[in-house]
Amino acid sequence: MSEVAVPLWLAVVAGLLAAWALYEHVLMPALRWIVMHPANQVIDELSTRLRIGIRPFQRTRRQALIHRLLTDPKVQQAVEQHAKRNSVPVPAALRTVERYAREIVPAFNAYLYFRIGYWIGRNVAKLLYRVRLGYVDSEGLAAIDPDATVVFVMNHRSNMDYVLAGYLAADQAALSYAVGEWARIWPLSALIRAMGAYFVRRNSKDELYRRVLERYVAMATEAGVPQAVFPEGGLTRDGRMREPRLGVLDYMMRGFRLDGERDLVFVPLGINYDRVLEDRSLLLALDPDARKPGRFWAMWNTLGFALHNVTLMFRSEWHRFGYACVNFGRPLSMREYCRSRGLDFQRLAGDARRPAMAALGKQLMDAVGRVVPVVPVALIATIFAREPGRGYSELELKAEVERLLGRLQAAGAHVYVPRRDLDYALTVGLRMLRLRRLVEERDGLYRARASELPLIRYYANSIAHLV
Repeated sequence: MSEVAVPLWLAVVAGLLAAWALYEHVLMPALRWIVMHPANQVIDELSTRLRIGIRPFQRTRRQALIHRLLTDPKVQQAVEQHAKRNSVPVPAALRTVERYAREIVPAFNAYLYFRIGYWIGRNVAKLLYRVRLGYVDSEGLAAIDPDATVVFVMNHRSNMDYVLAGYLAADQAALSYAVGEWARIWPLSALIRAMGAYFVRRNSKDELYRRVLERYVAMATEAGVPQAVFPEGGLTRDGRMREPRLGVLDYMMRGFRLDGERDLVFVPLGINYDRVLEDRSLLLALDPDARKPGRFWAMWNTLGFALHNVTLMFRSEWHRFGYACVNFGRPLSMREYCRSRGLDFQRLAGDARRPAMAALGKQLMDAVGRVVPVVPVALIATIFAREPGRGYSELELKAEVERLLGRLQAAGAHVYVPRRDLDYALTVGLRMLRLRRLVEERDGLYRARASELPLIRYYANSIAHLV
């Protein structure tokens, strides 16, 4: 038998080609099957249970969506303008667009969303709060066309809003959120992207970036992807609802066609808490002279807060952070809205578009404000914030709360009274304020501590627009 001598370089090349073939045709298909098979099983299972089904757009491979963005005519036009304005080659501008697209586009995985994310969200929410679903406009929600693009419009009080809304809306749809730069830390970014969220640079002045983001949001809206948006653009600092920032809403309206196959329906969603985990940090941001903690100290404080609460649990002295309540208001159909006002946002631009978007933003925020729940701490804090130096007996406090409740109910506010028992609601709200040492008792009278008045006003402000 004769031997065939093969040069070393040829053997190396052949080995590399064999390894590539194994990777491309065996390992990658197996890995894709392992990742996608559970997700496809979940999608098949949920297809009959979800009020709004998982859209084909959400199941499209991420690379295909990135390619769609790169080849979108409006993005291509923006690339040419960017290249000309900045005197850079078109290929270099396209590479920038691809980087933006990879940053923005999610990689939705139904298994992670409904099996892992939902489980984590439900257990975290129930561990920290007594979670309650308050008012729901069931008739309005039931009337929404299942093929419509549904967008939940929410007030933004805490980073827990993402968890709470996703958990309580899990029987309706898989929500896609816009999240800020805080979530772009690996490996958190990979998990959030798999949950269907897309990343947004809140204050970017880059026209090219904004066009890529606009086209992604418009595409998702046109494809019927259920979304959740915080028009305030960020967390409230003083507890009051902020003026809307219309960027993402405007992008959504660019994906809605009055004569298109889908309606666009905004659903107002109001959230409130007896305790916001970030409340002191948010108030600190209002003081320009206050020393702001760096990222290390912020993480250290968070860890200390967690360890303190774990210690209280071991001592059986820990209490949940009161009630977290969510209300769903009356849906607003854009077909009805536009036709009743003679508007077509596809035809509006520039000076004509801005006031129309401002009016829509105001109407949506007013609708959200009307369904913000009145929870026990906000109710009691309003009494103490009104006359900060006054002391109240328990009987006087109850009388003041009853008068305030009358005003709120006359204004159409949705008050959450635990167990339908006002005495219990008063006890719960007062206990929370006393546990946090915001209110002190002396000689049978309850008074707000002067040093904690900013925090008391923060909670009172959450319902100030309703009073």
